[in-house]
Amino acid sequence: MALETSPEQPAPVRQIANAIAGWVERLGAVWVEGQVAQVNRRPGMSTVFMTLRDAVADLSVTVTCSRTLFDGLNPPLVEGASVIIHAKPSYYANRGTLSLAARDIRMVGLGELLARIERRRQLLAAEGLFAAELKRRLPFLPACVGLVTSPGSAAERDVLEVARRRWPAVRFTTAYAAMQGPRSAVEVIEAVERLDRDPTVDVIVVARGGGSVEDLLPFSDEGLLRAVHKVRTPVVSAIGHEPDSPLLDLVADFRAATPTDAAKHVVPDVADELAGIGQARDRARRAVEHRIGREQAGLDALRSRPAMADPRHLLDVRRDEVTALRDRARLTLRHRLDRAADDVTHGRARAQALSPLETLRRGYAVLQTDAGEVVTSLARVAPGVEVSVRVADGRVHATTTRLEPLTDVPTDTPTDAQPGEES
Repeated sequence: MALETSPEQPAPVRQIANAIAGWVERLGAVWVEGQVAQVNRRPGMSTVFMTLRDAVADLSVTVTCSRTLFDGLNPPLVEGASVIIHAKPSYYANRGTLSLAARDIRMVGLGELLARIERRRQLLAAEGLFAAELKRRLPFLPACVGLVTSPGSAAERDVLEVARRRWPAVRFTTAYAAMQGPRSAVEVIEAVERLDRDPTVDVIVVARGGGSVEDLLPFSDEGLLRAVHKVRTPVVSAIGHEPDSPLLDLVADFRAATPTDAAKHVVPDVADELAGIGQARDRARRAVEHRIGREQAGLDALRSRPAMADPRHLLDVRRDEVTALRDRARLTLRHRLDRAADDVTHGRARAQALSPLETLRRGYAVLQTDAGEVVTSLARVAPGVEVSVRVADGRVHATTTRLEPLTDVPTDTPTDAQPGEES
């Protein structure tokens, strides 16, 4: 029933909010159509939160459903899908917000289309068509770029203008194909395969401007995806704008956000490359100059050493060493010779001192018989016998007249002389 209010008896906010909650509660479960704008699955919670947006009016409402219901949807629910939800409206008076508690979710229209694309993505991903290790590197400077696009399109103009502005010498081989409609997928496949057979083409760019999900549907065609997967030439996908994500982006070797972005990634900027070459040349020059400076410093250090400053220094040192050794050898030899000469002189003096001739020179004489026997005792001679006396400078021949024995000769000295005999 309607509330009775007046300027004199206004209703407080809480009463209005509670009245709205009562009216919504009496509404019961309803079927609601809308587009899923956001899905929020919070970890550890059994409830999934979604934002359902009206396709015409700028209006959205929060939808909650159980995780079991959400996970049971096949294909999985994705953002942007159009759905019909059987839900019980609830109005939270404390926050003044309206929400829907979903009991059943069904995808219709575009939502069903997105669901089929998602199902196809899962199947092809399971086959490995989107594997990162299969992606080929784009050539650094392609001599010829293959372009698949529609004739006279803005995408063709953007790619050609940007690429030639960045690298004027780049060449393009364009294969035109319908970029939307029932024949689009077949014509794009033929264009890609034709460019792949051209040995001069280094990279292939598939470019198209933005559009609706229905317009971009050919670029999620399974036949096109498998054809791109089989080609040997690297493929760049430049379909639509940044938010658009056809399955061609996943199987291509590189995904560009826009056709202009594709031209920037396929062709290097000549100004940037020249600047890079200049910087590399400057770094190389500095490295060489540093190396030369270091080696020059090493050479200067070597040249500053005495041996390098005056190469004759080592010869002078060795010459002084040889001279010192020679002088020491001479001194040693002279000393040894002097000692040997002294030894010889001393030996000669001793030999001369022991020589019988020296004894004779001191006044001694040797008495010999005429037979040459040395007379050492009176017993060997007799008076009247001829004898010779050996003195230092000759012989004296004489005849004994008498023998005279010495009275002070020791008794043990043998003597042949007879007492009273004279010579």
